[in-house]
Amino acid sequence: MTNNYLIRGGLKGRERLRVVSRVMRPSSVALLTRAGVGAGASCLDIGCGGGDLAWDMSRLVGPSGRVVGVDIDTPQLAIAAAEAIAAGFENIEFRHLDILQSPPSDRFDFIHARFLLTHMPDPSTALANMVIALKPGGVLILQDIDMEGQFCFPPLPEMDFYKALYTRIAERRGVDANIGRRLPALMAAAGLGGIHVNVVQPAATSGEVKLLAPLTMENISESAIAEGLATRAELEAITSALYRSVADPNVLMSIPRIVEAWATRPPAG
Repeated sequence: MTNNYLIRGGLKGRERLRVVSRVMRPSSVALLTRAGVGAGASCLDIGCGGGDLAWDMSRLVGPSGRVVGVDIDTPQLAIAAAEAIAAGFENIEFRHLDILQSPPSDRFDFIHARFLLTHMPDPSTALANMVIALKPGGVLILQDIDMEGQFCFPPLPEMDFYKALYTRIAERRGVDANIGRRLPALMAAAGLGGIHVNVVQPAATSGEVKLLAPLTMENISESAIAEGLATRAELEAITSALYRSVADPNVLMSIPRIVEAWATRPPAG
């Protein structure tokens, strides 16, 4: 993983990604469908992690379509490939690729990236490589966070600490914790047209939606310590308080505001 990445990856980060995928699955699948992903399409999922959303893409495109998932996290890719084989998916392939360095060699009808650009020190270059990998008339689909929009009620100082800490680590790493609001402008600058935008934000008084704050807090702790922004004791105390709030049905907690955007590469000529 690059040192810009805030959240622990690899095997230890896999379980958090499973929770993220379950929380996001209804809105992500609805987004893919709205953007036109369907039978026979070729799809690229960039920053695929453990491959959860690639499975949904595979179901949408069917046996006549194909899905390629790429990531820079080799342990996650190994998990994704093994689980796809075990589940009987025959139209999914997983590859190692750093989209900041180069586009893939082949071209796709649809390219998707969820919670990826927020970790990119140069999101414009990443987008330019995505556009290269799109067929003319192809659609780029992005989902990314606006950390400032995360909330809980009643207000919790621990949530405020967590949001501020996450944002400060992002700033230290040269990335944008609130990049979601910039997606339409970035797409326009990349030469895409027909830009569509939607905002979703799961919130709940119980269940896995609430788990994401303390889980993410746990998984950014090493980055916070490395940046000298908090002590281990402080981080453990904040994480414990967030877990107590998860168990309290009187506390409403959301995940960050999620901006969805999709746009088309202009046809050739």
